[in-house]
Amino acid sequence: MRVSAAVTSATGTPRTAADTGLALAQQRHRAGARAAGCRVQCAQLSSLREDCRMNTSHLYLVWLASMVANGDDTNGLERSQGSAAAARIILGFWFPWTLVLLVVAAALFTYITLLLVLAVCLLSEGQRLYLHWSHKAGIMVTLIFSIMATSILSDRKAWKTLLLSLQVTAPFLHVGAASLMTVLSWPIALHFFRMNKTVRQVVVLGLYLSVLFTVYLLPMGMFSPCIKERGKLKPTPKLIAHGGAPMLAPENTLMSFEKALEAGGDGLQTDVTISYDGVPFLMRDSTLKRTTNVAEVFPNRTHLHASMFSWAELQQLNAGDWFLARDPFGTASSLSEQDCSRVHNQSVPSLAQLLEIASRSGSLVLFDLHKPPHGHPYSHSYINVTLQVVRDHISSSQVFWLQPEDRKLIHLLDPELQQTSGDEVSVQELKDNKITRLNLHYSAISQQKISKYQSENISTNLYVISQPWLFTLAWCAGAQSVTTNSVHILSKVNKPLFLMTPHEYSLMWILTDVLSAFLIVMVFIFHWWREQGLPFWSGTHQAHDNGTYSKFRTDSSEVMCVRWSPLQSDPPAGALVSLPLVFSP
Repeated sequence: MRVSAAVTSATGTPRTAADTGLALAQQRHRAGARAAGCRVQCAQLSSLREDCRMNTSHLYLVWLASMVANGDDTNGLERSQGSAAAARIILGFWFPWTLVLLVVAAALFTYITLLLVLAVCLLSEGQRLYLHWSHKAGIMVTLIFSIMATSILSDRKAWKTLLLSLQVTAPFLHVGAASLMTVLSWPIALHFFRMNKTVRQVVVLGLYLSVLFTVYLLPMGMFSPCIKERGKLKPTPKLIAHGGAPMLAPENTLMSFEKALEAGGDGLQTDVTISYDGVPFLMRDSTLKRTTNVAEVFPNRTHLHASMFSWAELQQLNAGDWFLARDPFGTASSLSEQDCSRVHNQSVPSLAQLLEIASRSGSLVLFDLHKPPHGHPYSHSYINVTLQVVRDHISSSQVFWLQPEDRKLIHLLDPELQQTSGDEVSVQELKDNKITRLNLHYSAISQQKISKYQSENISTNLYVISQPWLFTLAWCAGAQSVTTNSVHILSKVNKPLFLMTPHEYSLMWILTDVLSAFLIVMVFIFHWWREQGLPFWSGTHQAHDNGTYSKFRTDSSEVMCVRWSPLQSDPPAGALVSLPLVFSP
């Protein structure tokens, strides 16, 4: 009944009782068929999750590197799904190429790590390294793979994300780097005192000390918004659900938005498109093929722009089955049987339905309004249509208006709308356009900029932040809100993962450097003392053969033979003892 009522109110064309009854009967039939296969599909997904669970721990480290490389933007998800779609066209089935890539990266990473550990152990014992040709080939393959993966998968925003991650991890990376340099001092000191040429000693020691002092002084050039007095920490940013809760339900569906609010979301973000008969509905992509079954219902219109479908046609589509089939976040197997049934029954919602949910819960609403293509009946009036729906279903003060066209006119028509801009411009220009909020990519995180805008009563929202470490950085920088795919995760972050006072950070830095320097000096003194053959304590003597590497040989020609009678304890007086020594070249 709710779907039928929505159609009637949205299109403005009432249906007859016969049409309504027929539509309800068809809907019940489809729901029954989907529910029948729900139990089997959920069981299969649970089985797949159990099979993959053992690989998760091995892939976790590589997944973190992939997260830094791809950032938190949803463009990475779109690229992944697009590649999977291409693989399906070629192979005839969905092929998880990203999982294969992670497995290969994890295997190569483990292989190189084992070689490195073995090399350090051999050098610590004074052994020469002989690398087999197969290992040389393996290292070259790893190097080529790393270069190709970096050049293909990374972009400017990805490198920006890597730099941002250092603002959180740099203090701990400094401790790790200092510890590594301390451990490496053992083989370096050993070979330094066994080298016969002064030039080599100077080169090795100079290179080591250069790296060491760089590690020691690196924190001087580091800045992190999370190094501050605890009393200066801003309130927790509000959570704007990006398409609802896309990890728990199909994106941009009523179920997804309800899940987001249940998980603790403060606002809802979506994308709005105008149907051919003038009904604003929720759809992120320009076509319907990714998130609906348009290929089954309208096979000849799969690649048609989403706005070229009427509202009645959109209501015939299913917007949930794809979520269980593709499992974009690997979370579908965690759904209960009841949630699986709800997923199967999701349809394309209208903007009015979303606004009613937000109005009842008092949530904020942020949406991107897509302009219809040329030739669309509402290509010139889509803003007026959308504005009228907003004013009819929710208080305007709850809506962040992001559309830049006719902004001043929109403000005159509805001054309670929170005018929001996605461009970083001067404060004066923002004030002239009545902007009260900025919607920026997380790569633009800057404590100075956010503070400057806040001093002018302009709030900042950062998108798309789904990892706790990035949420911590946005929190410390003073962002008022963030758009996220993981409301259910970030809502449980009650305090920043990393927060230090300047005094605590300075103390950590100094103690790490002092302790590392002390241990390194002791290691060099120990090796110098041992190579000099000096006793370690009174009454002992230690002799050690100097040389670049220790070699041991046994040869019968090198044995010294002395002959005398075994019955005599001492050689006879005046007797000559012959020592036949043979030296091999």
